Amino acid sequence: MPAGFENSEKYRNYISKRRAHWQQNARQFEKQNIFNSAYHRRLKEVYGYLIPQGMRVLEIGCGNGNLLASLQPAFGVGLDISHEMLLQAKGKHPSLYFIEGDAQLLPIHAPFDYIILSDLVNDLWDVQSLFTDIQKLCSPSTRVIINTYSRLWQPMLAMADGLHLAKSNLLQNWLTLPDLKNLLELSDYEQIHTWQEMLLPLSIPLVYPFINKFLAKLWPFNMFCLSNFLVAKSRICAENSPAPSVTVVVPARNEAGNVPDIFRRVPEMGSKTELIFVEGNSSDNTYEEIEKHLAMKRRPNCMLLKQPGKGKGDAVRTGFAAATCDILMILDADLTVPPEDLPRFYDAMAAGKGEFINGVRLVYPMEDKAMQLFNFLGNKFFSVAFSWLLGQSVKDTLCGTKVLWKKDYDRIVANRLYFGNFDPFGDFDLLLGAAKLNLKIVDLPIRYRERIYGTTNIQRWKHGWLLLKMVLFSARKMKFV
Repeated sequence: MPAGFENSEKYRNYISKRRAHWQQNARQFEKQNIFNSAYHRRLKEVYGYLIPQGMRVLEIGCGNGNLLASLQPAFGVGLDISHEMLLQAKGKHPSLYFIEGDAQLLPIHAPFDYIILSDLVNDLWDVQSLFTDIQKLCSPSTRVIINTYSRLWQPMLAMADGLHLAKSNLLQNWLTLPDLKNLLELSDYEQIHTWQEMLLPLSIPLVYPFINKFLAKLWPFNMFCLSNFLVAKSRICAENSPAPSVTVVVPARNEAGNVPDIFRRVPEMGSKTELIFVEGNSSDNTYEEIEKHLAMKRRPNCMLLKQPGKGKGDAVRTGFAAATCDILMILDADLTVPPEDLPRFYDAMAAGKGEFINGVRLVYPMEDKAMQLFNFLGNKFFSVAFSWLLGQSVKDTLCGTKVLWKKDYDRIVANRLYFGNFDPFGDFDLLLGAAKLNLKIVDLPIRYRERIYGTTNIQRWKHGWLLLKMVLFSARKMKFV
């Protein structure tokens, strides 16, 4: 915050009016009506989806603490300007910590997993200064979640206020999503995901869930929603951090002819490169070929595992469970993605360009027999579908090369109960898990090569039908919630 900010007479008057306003509102805040009860119910549903239980959560402008308490944080802190509001919060939620203070003079220094700014930024004197101040509370994995009223609803909110169907507000900033994105950029954040919520803020049985959970997510209805949501992360990375280590997991089934090239061509990356083969009950001598090259000891940090189940997804989970390094990579044993491209994925991760780097085969021209026409068209369709469902660009869902931090994979595993064991491919377990945690997904184009040994394990029509079921599953678990 600029020096002398708190000593400005105009600022002191601004804060004094708002403190008095919320002190007065606190006495009416607990009175529920059909408008505010539906609105706050939906807020709890959305934030409950975004934030897993047991996190370190800070809510700035927490009011009576009901939203914060609904998230069941391991360590929950609420900050508010209103003494009366915090008396209510402390009485109702004694397990949480509440601090009376001005958001623009932030009296907090501990790091948090999530920082909530719910219906706050429209009421601030200087939004950019708050964004800058909360940088000190952010680690690279912290997510800042913002929701604001849409300006389109200003006349209706004024009417609801006049009819005592909603809490009254003083003059508001009414920031749009582009405004917020610009202010975040100026404060060294990057936007991960934006969307709209709440088309009908009334608790009408059957109609309420259909309109707010389904219709509100579809164009053009989403343009008329009450609330805009935005998730962002800090762009500031730790300086002088050591070079991370890498585990490359290679699921291998009937790929004996490619084994020598894998040992020879996978490059050393970072402080250490670990190579883990997961052999999938091959009908050729893949397992024996890997054993032979391991015995030669031509490269350190190699491991061979026998896959316990079936499918590439099971092989990837087996390899990742055994991995010991910071960054996890998947390399398909057919070598259609060249191992020489892996350092580009490493560089993107190490530089903080993304938290989940997804290979894309659909940008550069492919070799003649690398992908058949129907497979290509199917991949194009699914890239559009999943980009819409996940709210981030995913141009190639089935490219075998995917890269993420092991600590984030461990969080995906911990959160896997939400999706269940649904994915035989392994790609969607990772993509949906990453999107659910609001990890920054980045597409990295690569040149896709023709297979030079063996035959593909993909069954076009059978797997295409499975992918359609994945779209419906993802819609139910990720979009219409």
